[in-house]
Amino acid sequence: MGRLLTIVRKEFIHIRRDPRTLAVMFLIPVVQLVLLGYAATTEVEHIPTAVLDWDKSPQSRELIEAYRASGYFDIEYYVGTEEELARLIDKGEARAGLIIPAGYGEELLGRGSAQVAFIIDGSDPNIAKTAFSAAQSVGQAKSARMMQKLVGKGPQKGIEVRPKVWYNPELKSANFMIPGLIGIILQVLTTFLTAIAIVREREQGTIEQLIVTPIRPLELVVGKLIPYIFIALWDTAEVLAIGSLWFKVPIRGSIPLLFALSGIALMTSLGLGLLISTVSKTQQEAMLLTYFTMLPSIFLSGFIFPIAAMPKFLQYVSYIIPLTYLLVIIRGIILKGVGLEILAEQVIALAMFGAVTLTLAATRFRKRLE
Repeated sequence: MGRLLTIVRKEFIHIRRDPRTLAVMFLIPVVQLVLLGYAATTEVEHIPTAVLDWDKSPQSRELIEAYRASGYFDIEYYVGTEEELARLIDKGEARAGLIIPAGYGEELLGRGSAQVAFIIDGSDPNIAKTAFSAAQSVGQAKSARMMQKLVGKGPQKGIEVRPKVWYNPELKSANFMIPGLIGIILQVLTTFLTAIAIVREREQGTIEQLIVTPIRPLELVVGKLIPYIFIALWDTAEVLAIGSLWFKVPIRGSIPLLFALSGIALMTSLGLGLLISTVSKTQQEAMLLTYFTMLPSIFLSGFIFPIAAMPKFLQYVSYIIPLTYLLVIIRGIILKGVGLEILAEQVIALAMFGAVTLTLAATRFRKRLE
């Protein structure tokens, strides 16, 4: 028992001498609890919605207000053309669109029936399913109230809401998850591999051997990163091919554009991996730190759970996660077929993240080498 207690005491001393790993071990359960408690939900409300009202009658305004009052739809945009509505949905700023045709009010008052169209962005099935059912429910409730007022005035059909799902009409989960998996490979896997590879060199003592050679620090950094760029792009092509050929995920956009923007995204993941390697002394510490950064990326980026279903605070946090922008880019190109003009904001944000992260990491890494 005495020898056993001595070993236990020795191990506690080792743990205490590595405060960064100790802090991460205690923080990971707290982060998991917060993320799973608040972010892990598919109960979507306050869906950003655009309205194209060609009727502009009291009846059309009542219908718009009914959708607003439901709590499922936030009427954030009023547009004048179908092109404007399509652009908002392509950019992801609106997830749904209500189109009220001209003459809606007259038909409702005259014949007791009218039709409206409801456009739904199907690129995220969780949001689309909620929007689909809520759009019909609100229309049916409005029709029921209207027919109660018009009882005894002949047959009434009420309001017919015709939902139409864009980009993913079957609401297949594979169409949503496989493009997201490409983002995970480009961001999370590359960060992990980069951090581990460089720390492994330090543990084995081979990095000191490289330092005494004529190789410059910048050449060493770039040489260590290039292989993981090729690995990440190869994995991306692999997932893209299997997703398209086996799971029948439609690829509607430009594949060269996808790979070009993936290269910009790699700046962030490689920089983060390099930064983790500069603060880690062992591979175990590097793995824990990488895992710690993976949790917010996976849960708050929209990879699994819709950002619209999260509390406002976590929605704001998602803006500082590079994977959030990368997923919009990948799903926009693959599912929506959009181009650079639609994705400009996400590309700029990703490039800024990448430039800052890679510069900080390379500077710190060179200082450690010197």
